[in-house]
Amino acid sequence: MGKKYNAALAKVDISKAYSLEDAVKLVPETATAKFDETVDMAVRLGVDTKQSDQMVRGAVVLPNGTGKKIRVLVFAKGEKEKEARDAGADFVGGEDLMEKVSKGWLDFDTIVATPDIMGAVGKLGKVLGPKGLMPNPKLGTVTFDVARAVKDAKAGKVEFKVDKGGNVQVPIGKVSFGAQKLKENLTSLLENIVKAKPSTSKGTYLKNISISTTMGPGVRIDAAGVRELFK
Repeated sequence: MGKKYNAALAKVDISKAYSLEDAVKLVPETATAKFDETVDMAVRLGVDTKQSDQMVRGAVVLPNGTGKKIRVLVFAKGEKEKEARDAGADFVGGEDLMEKVSKGWLDFDTIVATPDIMGAVGKLGKVLGPKGLMPNPKLGTVTFDVARAVKDAKAGKVEFKVDKGGNVQVPIGKVSFGAQKLKENLTSLLENIVKAKPSTSKGTYLKNISISTTMGPGVRIDAAGVRELFK
């Protein structure tokens, strides 16, 4: 570990679980890079990911965005192409773009597709699936309301999905946001994760929560306090 990391680590009491308010105040102080570091949240959930009915997945538009410029690709045809362009989509097209993606082009962050074109988009599963880029109706990225989907993505819509280990990791903003905006984003994200709790999940759902900057140490949050917040 480098001197900068150790200096940042010295500011964190690793034996302590901080309140949500104290954690979002502390985490910007642990940033050491010259660039505006991203702040990430990691949550350990009490779910059995071997059970298909306990998979946790969803999406939320963060109140203050992510601080990142999102490049949106839209697969559509006809009038929906114009609607997508007018809404600010970065790339719009049909089979021409699909062929480009099939050859490995991935210079975008999210994809929106209209339902009538998903049959063709599905053929890109081997390319998009491993990157988590396949459009999904449950996440609002397969829709005829492409204008709203594009605007939501640009505004800071993030997706969350539990991994095999029961963990969810999502960016909640930038160090430059400051404590209040980070708190608002974190609270909104946690609220939606709580709403996505499977009915078959038993016991403690929010087990562990921490936030960290790109280059900094984790700051543990009092999960019990957060559970009380969303009772």
